[in-house]
Amino acid sequence: MTHIWVRSEQRNFETRVGLTPEGAAKLIASGIKITVEHSTNRCIPLQGYIDAGCDVAEENSWPDAPKDAIIFGLKELPDDGTPLHHRHIMFGHAYKGQPSGIRLLQRFKDGGGTLYDLEYLVDDNNRRVAAFGYWAGYAGAAVALKCWAAQQRGQVAGAVSSYDGSTQLLLDLQSELVALGTQRPIGLIIGALGRVGAGAADLCTAMGVATTKWDMAETASGGPFPEILAHDIFFNCVLARPGTPVFVPESALSAPRQLCVVSDIACDPDSDFSPIKVYDRATTWDAPALRVHTTPVLDVTAIDNLPSMLPVESSEDFADQLLPSLTGVGQLDEGVWGRAAETFRTHAERI
Repeated sequence: MTHIWVRSEQRNFETRVGLTPEGAAKLIASGIKITVEHSTNRCIPLQGYIDAGCDVAEENSWPDAPKDAIIFGLKELPDDGTPLHHRHIMFGHAYKGQPSGIRLLQRFKDGGGTLYDLEYLVDDNNRRVAAFGYWAGYAGAAVALKCWAAQQRGQVAGAVSSYDGSTQLLLDLQSELVALGTQRPIGLIIGALGRVGAGAADLCTAMGVATTKWDMAETASGGPFPEILAHDIFFNCVLARPGTPVFVPESALSAPRQLCVVSDIACDPDSDFSPIKVYDRATTWDAPALRVHTTPVLDVTAIDNLPSMLPVESSEDFADQLLPSLTGVGQLDEGVWGRAAETFRTHAERI
């Protein structure tokens, strides 16, 4: 019997989950066994999974799960160097030259396990079957506006936290902006036709922030892009890939510019292909803004688990997208799973 083991997330500020109780009930009805770990931080209570018929395991006990169990989580595992023996479904961030990714791939090679990276679950047309992109864009734009608002007060943005829902986020942000008067920044969104860009645009519209929307046609020249420097906030909603143009070069730090906030929502600073060259590390919930230049001011915000700001909405959306693929997880050599396994093998062979 196919066995999916839903692990608790071990990363700080990560409360999302990729399977809802309703989805678990459907998988169980189809003959798949589901084990769900206890969790001190999961946004959906355990009781719902129990009512759906799931087995329950102790928090963070997945290393001792049966060898044939498929371990399902979202964010990264503790970087402790231990070999990984199981098949894992997760966001690995391991295929773009990231040092942490190389270490992760080595752990899989050492243990004989397999990574089915959620970012690389694609259909026959090479389109992702599930993504958190919309909510990443939505939350990322909110954080960027908080960074801009803090600058207007002569400050650097303080800690951010999660919200029970998008309504609460909008009310909080609106009160912060209203306190500044009628002034609003102007933003430029690259990747505006994608899910991430749509989320960023919707948040900006809700806050009365005008945006210029760019996509592939506007960036086909490869740069440079002086228009970015003529906006207050730049939202990068494009994943780093080979051939991605540089949108914000290092020279932008000292160049004449209106730009004061870079929101790298795609957030891949240690990738060889990062299009933002003015910073080298992700920011955090405790310190969401990294000041990379003081005169004139330029802050970068780049939190790599933004959808956790709206954990319930983003989890439910993602889980609904992924569920049709999870129903076929018993055939890991076929379809989306077979393609993800081949991608893993290709990259693992290179280290």
